Amino acid sequence: MIADGAGEDEEKWLAAGAAAFKQNAFYMQRAIDSNNLKDALKYSAQMLSELRTSKLSPHKYYDLYMRAFDELRKLEIFFMEETRRGCSVIELYELVQHAGNILPRLYLLCTAGSVYIKTKEAPAKEILKDLVEMCRGIQHPLRGLFLRSYLAQISRDKLPDIGSEYEGDADTVTDAVEFVLLNFTEMNKLWVRMQHQGPARDKEKREKERSELRDLVGKNLHVLSQLEGVDLDMYRDTVLPRVLEQIVNCRDEIAQYYLMDCIIQVFPDEYHLQTLDVLLGACPQLQPSVDIMTVLSRLMERLSSYAALNTEVLPYFLQVEAFSKLNNAIGKVIEAQEDMPILSAVTLYSSLLKFTLHVHPDRLDYADQVLGSCIKQLSGKGKIHDTRATKELVTLLSAPLEKYNDVVIALKLTNYPLVLDYLDSENKRVMATVIIRSIMKNKTIIATAEKVEALLELIKGLINDLDEPQGLEVDEDDFEEEQNSVARLIHMLYSDDPEEMFKIISVLKNHFLTGGPKRLKFTIPPLVVSALKLIRRLPEEGDNPFGKEASVSATKIFQFLNQIIEALPSAPSPDLAFRLYLQCAEAANKCDEEPIAYEFFTQAYILYEEEISDSKAQVTALQLIIGTLQRMHVFGVENRDTLTHKAMGYSAKLLKKPDQCRAVYACSHLFWLEDHETIQDGERVLRCLKRALKIANSAQQMTSAARGSTGSVTLFIEILNKYLYFYEKGIPQVTVESVESMIQLIKNEESLTSDPSAESFFASTLRFMEFQKQKGGVVGDRYEQIKV
Repeated sequence: MIADGAGEDEEKWLAAGAAAFKQNAFYMQRAIDSNNLKDALKYSAQMLSELRTSKLSPHKYYDLYMRAFDELRKLEIFFMEETRRGCSVIELYELVQHAGNILPRLYLLCTAGSVYIKTKEAPAKEILKDLVEMCRGIQHPLRGLFLRSYLAQISRDKLPDIGSEYEGDADTVTDAVEFVLLNFTEMNKLWVRMQHQGPARDKEKREKERSELRDLVGKNLHVLSQLEGVDLDMYRDTVLPRVLEQIVNCRDEIAQYYLMDCIIQVFPDEYHLQTLDVLLGACPQLQPSVDIMTVLSRLMERLSSYAALNTEVLPYFLQVEAFSKLNNAIGKVIEAQEDMPILSAVTLYSSLLKFTLHVHPDRLDYADQVLGSCIKQLSGKGKIHDTRATKELVTLLSAPLEKYNDVVIALKLTNYPLVLDYLDSENKRVMATVIIRSIMKNKTIIATAEKVEALLELIKGLINDLDEPQGLEVDEDDFEEEQNSVARLIHMLYSDDPEEMFKIISVLKNHFLTGGPKRLKFTIPPLVVSALKLIRRLPEEGDNPFGKEASVSATKIFQFLNQIIEALPSAPSPDLAFRLYLQCAEAANKCDEEPIAYEFFTQAYILYEEEISDSKAQVTALQLIIGTLQRMHVFGVENRDTLTHKAMGYSAKLLKKPDQCRAVYACSHLFWLEDHETIQDGERVLRCLKRALKIANSAQQMTSAARGSTGSVTLFIEILNKYLYFYEKGIPQVTVESVESMIQLIKNEESLTSDPSAESFFASTLRFMEFQKQKGGVVGDRYEQIKV
């Protein structure tokens, strides 16, 4: 046997034991080869004595045990051959009990007992009962566990199961179950006892060693699950109650967690479904430190998968009231474990919700009930700040969205927003983003104002500043991405009914205007677009029997638009408000609403004068004004002249001369519209072109004075192109002589040859004129008159 010297290394102990083991195994094999039973028993007992050591860790002891197991298989074959040669198996069974030490004696007894059962000279149940009782002689936890593991291993194919060769009148599956349960009970007791041996400082080491040995105990449950005779009735009446009794009574955290998980994993799902009340009844009786959250979560995952793979069993879930039993069990577990962390409680309800959504997708009341139970556990705890708990809560809230792919269904869950309220601001934004992504991914249309109101309550973390904690800094890129997602969401809020659609955009307005100024530049533009789309869908007044009295009219929507755009200059986003005013003016033009169009233009002009001060921004804004005004046909003479005059005035006041020149010649388009005879004033067109030419001359002179060289002629070429445009349109005031004089003026400029880009631009213009001549027709004839 291995010496118990205190200072020796474990590896040395194993090496010494293995060497002694190998030596005795050699002599045992030699005795077997010579059919010497006496010596075979002698050397096998000496070999097995090496397993009496207390100095090896479970991992090293297992190495030694496996060597013994291999040698004992050879010895078992030898015993079987001896019985065939005339040796009495009963005498053999008694002979092995003469070994000096109890541990080798019991290993040999189990080996001889295996042969005894094979010979069928006695009922298997009697031999098995004798063996399992005799093994009580080893009470050392480690040695006892491996001894009983050996007993379980050699007996598993000799149990009197249904269809087994060892089944008979005297041997039934009940005897097999009784044997396995008894062995399981004793092994669990030994396993638990390991926890209480040794000093407290080695507790972690002992727990690690126990974890390495847990499969030895669990194999018994696996053997039970493989017995053909263990049907539902036997499982419900015998196996499960006995196993649960042992689990509850052992009062050991590690054993209770592992064995509960074993039951769930090794026995059929059908059995779990039919015995839910028994299995769940044990959960509140477990130690408070047991990770019951994981156990129940795995049970619900197994049942969910079972339902998904076998849809025909779904009625049984309702029949056994699986949901109610699980819900009640979770409540009792949480009640029994007063110090259960919030994370565990939320995880349990998250698993229950997933189970409900998979097994009872049509029962929204069940899903809502789960959320209600979750609220009950969270009540009084305020906002959840535990990172893992909030993450799990987000998972719980995401489950209905992932299952139904339709946020409208989630809106029907009355407890959904109440659970959402327990998230802090950051996680509310995360959840809001998840909801919006679900809507966009599944192209879900929210078609009523009531549902839109409910949806906005769910995503208020993105659209409202009111509950933001002081000092919270949000990354600008993240903020922009979030607000852009809200902007995209607006286009999914749509109803074919104009009245309902107007209610929807009114709800959006009420929420957005209280959402803080920094959000408005993202949310107002798509809201304006939705309102403008609604205007285009309205029937013409002649087709609308209610006319101006209709509850939704273009006038009413334009008033709505004016109210929301007014909020933008304070954002501050005056340039955005300016553009939206012009868009609304153009929409009013299409509706023949002159006063409204004029009001929008007036507001745009006010913003231009008061808010837009940057010279580049002014140029861009003026281009938009001129372009929009050119497309307007609704204005009477007086209003159009007023707006045109102001645009001309703004053009003349631009900071840089080239910008002034371009703005002025662009204004020439305001006085000549081909489709409207009332807006065709050739004199004013020519006046604009001449004024632009005058400004271009002034710009060139200023450049010459500043640099000492003649300025670029590019402005002149641009003005020439305008002359050609209006000449081609047939404006009488733009004559051949005026075009020719512009060409001559450009040719006489000294700077033309020194500016390659201007020279190329002028050459392109001349080529265009030549091309127009070659086209022939009326246009060609007009260009033929120009002498270049």
